[in-house]
Amino acid sequence: MLIYLKKIILHRLHMQLKNPFQTSFGTLQTKDFFITELIDEQGNHGFGESVAFPSPWYTEETVETTQHMLERFLIPILFQAPIEHPDQVSHRFSIIRRNHMAKAAIEGAVWDLYAKRQALPLATVLGGTRETVEVGVSIGIQPTISELLDKIDGFVSEGYKRVKLKVKPGWDIDVVRAVRVAFPTLPIMVDANGAYSLKDIDHLKQFDAYNLLMIEQPFGENDFIDHAKLQAELETPICLDESIHSLNDVQLADHLGSCTVISIKIGRVGGLSEAKKIHDFCAEHHIPVWCGGMLEAGVGRAHSIALSTLSEFQFPGDTSASNRYWEKDIIQPEVTMQDGLITIPQSAGIGYAIDWESLETYRVDHRKYSNEN
Repeated sequence: MLIYLKKIILHRLHMQLKNPFQTSFGTLQTKDFFITELIDEQGNHGFGESVAFPSPWYTEETVETTQHMLERFLIPILFQAPIEHPDQVSHRFSIIRRNHMAKAAIEGAVWDLYAKRQALPLATVLGGTRETVEVGVSIGIQPTISELLDKIDGFVSEGYKRVKLKVKPGWDIDVVRAVRVAFPTLPIMVDANGAYSLKDIDHLKQFDAYNLLMIEQPFGENDFIDHAKLQAELETPICLDESIHSLNDVQLADHLGSCTVISIKIGRVGGLSEAKKIHDFCAEHHIPVWCGGMLEAGVGRAHSIALSTLSEFQFPGDTSASNRYWEKDIIQPEVTMQDGLITIPQSAGIGYAIDWESLETYRVDHRKYSNEN
Protein backbone atom coordinates (compact mmCIF):
# COMPACT_ATOMS: atom_id res chain seq x y z
CA MET A 1 0.00 0.00 0.00
CA LEU A 2 1.54 3.28 -1.13
CA ILE A 3 0.35 6.60 0.27
CA TYR A 4 0.66 9.52 -2.13
CA LEU A 5 0.45 12.79 -0.23
CA LYS A 6 -1.28 15.53 -2.17
CA LYS A 7 -1.66 18.33 0.36
CA ILE A 8 -0.40 19.30 3.81
CA ILE A 9 -2.04 22.02 5.92
CA LEU A 10 -0.55 23.63 9.02
CA HIS A 11 -3.18 24.99 11.38
CA ARG A 12 -1.69 27.28 14.03
CA LEU A 13 -3.78 27.44 17.20
CA HIS A 14 -3.72 29.48 20.41
CA MET A 15 -5.58 27.66 23.20
CA GLN A 16 -5.97 29.09 26.69
CA LEU A 17 -5.27 26.64 29.50
CA LYS A 18 -7.92 26.55 32.21
CA ASN A 19 -5.19 27.20 34.78
CA PRO A 20 -1.59 28.40 34.47
CA PHE A 21 0.89 25.49 34.54
CA GLN A 22 4.06 26.25 36.50
CA THR A 23 7.23 24.15 36.59
CA SER A 24 10.80 24.81 37.68
CA PHE A 25 11.57 26.36 34.28
CA GLY A 26 8.56 28.63 33.75
CA THR A 27 4.81 29.17 33.64
CA LEU A 28 2.55 28.53 30.65
CA GLN A 29 -0.93 30.02 30.22
CA THR A 30 -1.56 29.88 26.46
CA LYS A 31 -0.64 26.89 24.29
CA ASP A 32 0.70 27.95 20.87
CA PHE A 33 0.98 24.95 18.55
CA PHE A 34 0.26 23.39 15.17
CA ILE A 35 -2.19 20.78 14.00
CA THR A 36 -0.74 19.10 10.92
CA GLU A 37 -3.28 17.84 8.39
CA LEU A 38 -2.20 15.44 5.63
CA ILE A 39 -4.44 14.60 2.66
CA ASP A 40 -3.69 11.67 0.37
CA GLU A 41 -4.70 10.92 -3.23
CA GLN A 42 -7.89 9.19 -2.03
CA GLY A 43 -9.03 12.15 0.05
CA ASN A 44 -8.17 10.58 3.43
CA HIS A 45 -7.01 12.93 6.19
CA GLY A 46 -4.39 12.27 8.87
CA PHE A 47 -3.70 14.55 11.85
CA GLY A 48 -0.72 15.27 14.07
CA GLU A 49 0.12 17.89 16.70
CA SER A 50 3.25 19.84 17.61
CA VAL A 51 4.33 20.10 21.24
CA ALA A 52 7.24 22.60 21.34
CA PHE A 53 6.83 25.55 23.70
CA PRO A 54 7.17 29.24 22.72
CA SER A 55 10.58 29.41 24.45
CA PRO A 56 13.39 26.79 24.41
CA TRP A 57 13.13 25.90 28.09
CA TYR A 58 12.26 22.20 27.71
CA THR A 59 14.36 21.44 24.62
CA GLU A 60 16.06 23.69 22.09
CA GLU A 61 12.94 23.68 19.90
CA THR A 62 10.23 26.35 19.87
CA VAL A 63 6.95 26.96 18.04
CA GLU A 64 8.80 29.12 15.52
CA THR A 65 11.56 26.59 14.86
CA THR A 66 8.90 23.93 14.36
CA GLN A 67 7.25 25.99 11.64
CA HIS A 68 10.60 26.75 9.99
CA MET A 69 11.66 23.10 9.94
CA LEU A 70 8.31 21.90 8.62
CA GLU A 71 8.12 24.49 5.85
CA ARG A 72 11.77 24.59 4.80
CA PHE A 73 12.80 20.95 5.17
CA LEU A 74 10.37 18.30 6.42
CA ILE A 75 7.35 18.91 4.19
CA PRO A 76 9.51 19.00 1.01
CA ILE A 77 11.21 15.76 2.11
CA LEU A 78 7.86 14.11 2.77
CA PHE A 79 6.61 15.12 -0.68
CA GLN A 80 9.60 13.54 -2.45
CA ALA A 81 8.15 10.04 -2.72
CA PRO A 82 5.11 7.99 -1.69
CA ILE A 83 5.10 6.28 1.70
CA GLU A 84 4.60 2.56 2.20
CA HIS A 85 4.89 2.51 6.00
CA PRO A 86 5.22 5.29 8.63
CA ASP A 87 8.57 3.89 9.78
CA GLN A 88 9.98 5.20 6.49
CA VAL A 89 9.28 8.76 7.61
CA SER A 90 11.80 8.78 10.47
CA HIS A 91 14.36 7.16 8.16
CA ARG A 92 13.72 9.80 5.51
CA PHE A 93 14.00 12.57 8.11
CA SER A 94 17.29 11.18 9.48
CA ILE A 95 19.29 13.53 7.21
CA ILE A 96 18.00 16.37 9.46
CA ARG A 97 19.69 16.55 12.86
CA ARG A 98 17.46 16.54 15.95
CA ASN A 99 14.39 18.82 15.63
CA HIS A 100 12.47 15.87 17.06
CA MET A 101 9.31 17.78 17.90
CA ALA A 102 8.99 19.16 14.38
CA LYS A 103 9.49 15.66 12.97
CA ALA A 104 6.96 14.11 15.35
CA ALA A 105 4.33 16.73 14.49
CA ILE A 106 4.12 15.46 10.94
CA GLU A 107 5.12 11.82 11.46
CA GLY A 108 2.13 11.38 13.79
CA ALA A 109 -0.19 12.54 11.02
CA VAL A 110 1.32 9.89 8.73
CA TRP A 111 0.60 7.21 11.33
CA ASP A 112 -3.00 8.41 11.66
CA LEU A 113 -3.43 8.37 7.87
CA TYR A 114 -1.81 4.94 7.59
CA ALA A 115 -4.15 3.47 10.24
CA LYS A 116 -7.17 5.00 8.52
CA ARG A 117 -6.09 3.50 5.19
CA GLN A 118 -6.14 0.09 6.91
CA ALA A 119 -9.45 0.85 8.65
CA LEU A 120 -7.83 0.03 12.01
CA PRO A 121 -7.37 1.92 15.29
CA LEU A 122 -3.95 3.47 15.65
CA ALA A 123 -3.47 1.53 18.89
CA THR A 124 -3.94 -1.74 17.01
CA VAL A 125 -1.55 -0.74 14.24
CA LEU A 126 1.10 0.09 16.84
CA GLY A 127 0.69 -3.34 18.44
CA GLY A 128 -1.28 -2.27 21.50
CA THR A 129 -3.46 -4.77 23.29
CA ARG A 130 -5.15 -2.83 26.10
CA GLU A 131 -8.79 -1.79 25.94
CA THR A 132 -8.27 0.87 28.62
CA VAL A 133 -5.29 2.82 29.97
CA GLU A 134 -4.80 4.19 33.47
CA VAL A 135 -4.68 7.94 33.89
CA GLY A 136 -2.52 10.04 36.18
CA VAL A 137 -2.42 13.78 36.62
CA SER A 138 0.46 16.26 36.67
CA ILE A 139 0.10 19.24 39.00
CA GLY A 140 2.20 22.35 38.54
CA ILE A 141 3.77 24.35 41.37
CA GLN A 142 1.02 26.01 43.41
CA PRO A 143 0.97 29.27 45.38
CA THR A 144 0.61 27.42 48.69
CA ILE A 145 0.72 23.86 50.02
CA SER A 146 -2.89 24.24 51.14
CA GLU A 147 -3.99 25.01 47.58
CA LEU A 148 -1.98 22.04 46.32
CA LEU A 149 -3.68 19.69 48.79
CA ASP A 150 -7.09 20.97 47.70
CA LYS A 151 -6.23 20.28 44.05
CA ILE A 152 -4.99 16.79 44.83
CA ASP A 153 -8.14 16.05 46.79
CA GLY A 154 -10.24 17.08 43.81
CA PHE A 155 -8.28 14.92 41.38
CA VAL A 156 -8.37 11.92 43.69
CA SER A 157 -12.14 12.35 43.99
CA GLU A 158 -12.36 12.30 40.19
CA GLY A 159 -10.55 8.95 40.15
CA TYR A 160 -7.05 9.78 38.92
CA LYS A 161 -4.75 6.86 39.67
CA ARG A 162 -1.49 8.72 40.25
CA VAL A 163 -0.36 12.27 41.05
CA LYS A 164 2.84 13.88 39.76
CA LEU A 165 4.10 16.90 41.68
CA LYS A 166 6.39 19.48 40.12
CA VAL A 167 9.25 20.30 42.48
CA LYS A 168 12.21 22.66 42.59
CA PRO A 169 14.65 23.90 45.26
CA GLY A 170 12.55 25.54 47.96
CA TRP A 171 9.40 23.66 46.89
CA ASP A 172 10.18 20.01 47.45
CA ILE A 173 10.67 18.03 50.66
CA ASP A 174 8.22 19.97 52.83
CA VAL A 175 5.66 19.81 50.05
CA VAL A 176 6.02 16.06 49.58
CA ARG A 177 5.87 15.50 53.33
CA ALA A 178 2.59 17.42 53.57
CA VAL A 179 1.10 15.54 50.63
CA ARG A 180 2.14 12.17 52.01
CA VAL A 181 0.63 12.96 55.42
CA ALA A 182 -2.65 13.98 53.79
CA PHE A 183 -2.67 11.07 51.31
CA PRO A 184 -0.77 8.19 52.92
CA THR A 185 -1.55 5.57 50.23
CA LEU A 186 -1.74 7.72 47.09
CA PRO A 187 0.76 6.79 44.32
CA ILE A 188 2.96 9.91 44.06
CA MET A 189 5.91 10.85 41.90
CA VAL A 190 7.86 14.10 41.67
CA ASP A 191 9.29 15.86 38.63
CA ALA A 192 12.21 18.28 38.95
CA ASN A 193 12.70 19.16 35.25
CA GLY A 194 16.46 19.20 35.84
CA ALA A 195 16.38 21.74 38.68
CA TYR A 196 19.06 20.06 40.85
CA SER A 197 22.71 19.02 40.59
CA LEU A 198 24.95 16.46 42.23
CA LYS A 199 25.74 18.87 45.08
CA ASP A 200 22.10 18.35 46.16
CA ILE A 201 22.50 14.59 46.62
CA ASP A 202 22.06 14.61 50.42
CA HIS A 203 19.00 16.81 50.07
CA LEU A 204 17.48 14.56 47.39
CA LYS A 205 18.02 11.45 49.52
CA GLN A 206 15.30 12.80 51.83
CA PHE A 207 12.74 11.81 49.18
CA ASP A 208 13.37 8.16 50.12
CA ALA A 209 11.28 8.63 53.26
CA TYR A 210 8.04 9.21 51.35
CA ASN A 211 7.49 6.03 49.32
CA LEU A 212 7.49 7.71 45.90
CA LEU A 213 6.97 5.89 42.64
CA MET A 214 9.94 7.78 41.17
CA ILE A 215 11.73 11.10 40.91
CA GLU A 216 11.75 12.35 37.36
CA GLN A 217 14.75 14.13 35.82
CA PRO A 218 16.44 15.56 38.93
CA PHE A 219 19.54 16.68 36.95
CA GLY A 220 20.20 18.20 33.53
CA GLU A 221 19.49 16.34 30.32
CA ASN A 222 23.14 15.46 29.59
CA ASP A 223 23.97 14.34 33.15
CA PHE A 224 23.87 10.56 32.55
CA ILE A 225 26.89 9.91 34.77
CA ASP A 226 25.65 12.11 37.61
CA HIS A 227 22.23 10.47 37.43
CA ALA A 228 23.96 7.11 37.78
CA LYS A 229 25.82 8.36 40.86
CA LEU A 230 22.55 9.60 42.36
CA GLN A 231 20.63 6.40 41.57
CA ALA A 232 23.32 4.41 43.37
CA GLU A 233 22.60 6.47 46.51
CA LEU A 234 18.79 6.58 46.24
CA GLU A 235 16.20 3.96 47.04
CA THR A 236 13.63 5.94 45.05
CA PRO A 237 13.73 5.02 41.34
CA ILE A 238 15.01 7.71 38.99
CA CYS A 239 13.04 8.29 35.80
CA LEU A 240 14.69 10.06 32.87
CA ASP A 241 12.65 12.41 30.71
CA GLU A 242 14.53 15.33 29.13
CA SER A 243 17.60 13.09 28.77
CA ILE A 244 15.83 10.67 26.45
CA HIS A 245 15.73 11.73 22.78
CA SER A 246 16.37 8.36 21.12
CA LEU A 247 16.83 4.65 21.62
CA ASN A 248 20.59 5.31 21.89
CA ASP A 249 19.95 7.52 24.93
CA VAL A 250 17.95 4.74 26.57
CA GLN A 251 20.73 2.24 25.89
CA LEU A 252 23.29 4.62 27.39
CA ALA A 253 21.17 5.21 30.50
CA ASP A 254 20.65 1.47 30.93
CA HIS A 255 24.35 0.73 30.49
CA LEU A 256 25.40 3.37 33.04
CA GLY A 257 22.60 2.68 35.53
CA SER A 258 21.35 6.26 35.24
CA CYS A 259 17.72 5.33 35.92
CA THR A 260 15.31 2.46 36.38
CA VAL A 261 12.25 4.02 34.65
CA ILE A 262 11.87 5.78 31.29
CA SER A 263 9.33 8.46 30.37
CA ILE A 264 8.38 8.28 26.70
CA LYS A 265 7.07 11.43 25.05
CA ILE A 266 6.31 11.13 21.37
CA GLY A 267 7.39 14.66 20.51
CA ARG A 268 10.62 14.50 22.46
CA VAL A 269 11.86 11.34 20.70
CA GLY A 270 10.85 12.33 17.17
CA GLY A 271 7.66 10.36 16.66
CA LEU A 272 5.82 7.12 17.19
CA SER A 273 8.34 4.95 15.32
CA GLU A 274 11.18 5.88 17.70
CA ALA A 275 8.82 5.71 20.69
CA LYS A 276 7.94 2.15 19.74
CA LYS A 277 11.63 1.20 19.37
CA ILE A 278 12.28 2.56 22.86
CA HIS A 279 9.29 0.67 24.24
CA ASP A 280 10.41 -2.60 22.65
CA PHE A 281 13.96 -2.26 24.03
CA CYS A 282 12.62 -1.49 27.50
CA ALA A 283 10.26 -4.46 27.34
CA GLU A 284 13.15 -6.75 26.39
CA HIS A 285 15.30 -5.39 29.24
CA HIS A 286 12.50 -5.19 31.83
CA ILE A 287 12.63 -1.41 32.16
CA PRO A 288 9.15 -0.03 32.97
CA VAL A 289 7.99 2.94 30.92
CA TRP A 290 5.17 5.42 31.11
CA CYS A 291 3.77 8.07 28.76
CA GLY A 292 4.53 11.66 29.70
CA GLY A 293 2.46 14.67 28.66
CA MET A 294 3.22 17.98 26.98
CA LEU A 295 -0.07 19.80 27.67
CA GLU A 296 -1.43 18.41 24.40
CA ALA A 297 -4.77 19.23 22.88
CA GLY A 298 -6.97 16.40 21.66
CA VAL A 299 -4.97 15.21 18.66
CA GLY A 300 -1.68 14.85 20.52
CA ARG A 301 -3.52 13.35 23.47
CA ALA A 302 -5.07 10.73 21.17
CA HIS A 303 -1.64 9.68 19.89
CA SER A 304 -0.35 9.29 23.45
CA ILE A 305 -3.37 7.21 24.43
CA ALA A 306 -2.75 4.86 21.49
CA LEU A 307 0.93 4.49 22.41
CA SER A 308 0.04 3.75 26.04
CA THR A 309 -1.75 0.54 25.02
CA LEU A 310 1.63 -1.18 24.50
CA SER A 311 2.60 -3.79 27.08
CA GLU A 312 5.54 -2.16 28.93
CA PHE A 313 3.62 0.98 29.96
CA GLN A 314 3.40 0.07 33.62
CA PHE A 315 2.49 3.40 35.26
CA PRO A 316 -0.49 5.71 34.66
CA GLY A 317 0.38 8.33 32.06
CA ASP A 318 -0.12 12.08 31.98
CA THR A 319 -2.83 11.76 29.34
CA SER A 320 -5.55 13.30 31.48
CA ALA A 321 -9.07 13.97 30.26
CA SER A 322 -9.62 16.94 27.94
CA ASN A 323 -11.46 18.93 30.59
CA ARG A 324 -8.38 18.81 32.82
CA TYR A 325 -6.81 21.49 30.60
CA TRP A 326 -9.36 22.95 28.19
CA GLU A 327 -12.78 24.55 28.38
CA LYS A 328 -13.40 22.98 24.97
CA ASP A 329 -11.07 20.64 23.10
CA ILE A 330 -10.65 20.39 19.32
CA ILE A 331 -11.84 16.78 18.98
CA GLN A 332 -15.16 14.95 19.09
CA PRO A 333 -15.78 13.24 21.38
CA GLU A 334 -13.44 14.79 23.90
CA VAL A 335 -11.11 12.52 25.87
CA THR A 336 -12.94 11.43 29.00
CA MET A 337 -11.88 9.48 32.06
CA GLN A 338 -13.98 7.23 34.29
CA ASP A 339 -12.70 5.61 37.48
CA GLY A 340 -9.15 6.52 36.48
CA LEU A 341 -9.39 4.85 33.07
CA ILE A 342 -9.59 6.04 29.46
CA THR A 343 -11.30 3.64 27.09
CA ILE A 344 -9.46 3.15 23.81
CA PRO A 345 -11.56 4.29 20.82
CA GLN A 346 -12.18 1.59 18.22
CA SER A 347 -12.72 3.70 15.11
CA ALA A 348 -9.95 3.98 12.54
CA GLY A 349 -6.86 6.12 13.11
CA ILE A 350 -6.57 8.16 16.30
CA GLY A 351 -10.24 7.39 17.00
CA TYR A 352 -11.40 10.98 17.43
CA ALA A 353 -12.81 13.37 14.83
CA ILE A 354 -11.73 16.99 14.49
CA ASP A 355 -14.23 19.47 15.89
CA TRP A 356 -13.77 21.97 13.08
CA GLU A 357 -15.89 24.66 14.69
CA SER A 358 -13.73 24.52 17.81
CA LEU A 359 -10.48 24.35 15.85
CA GLU A 360 -11.39 27.38 13.77
CA THR A 361 -12.24 29.30 16.94
CA TYR A 362 -8.69 28.80 18.21
CA ARG A 363 -6.94 29.06 14.83
CA VAL A 364 -4.76 32.12 14.25
CA ASP A 365 -3.18 31.07 10.95
CA HIS A 366 -3.19 28.25 8.41
CA ARG A 367 -0.94 27.49 5.49
CA LYS A 368 -1.38 24.99 2.66
CA TYR A 369 1.31 23.11 0.77
CA SER A 370 0.59 21.12 -2.39
CA ASN A 371 2.56 18.30 -3.94
CA GLU A 372 2.96 19.08 -7.62
CA ASN A 373 5.00 15.95 -8.41
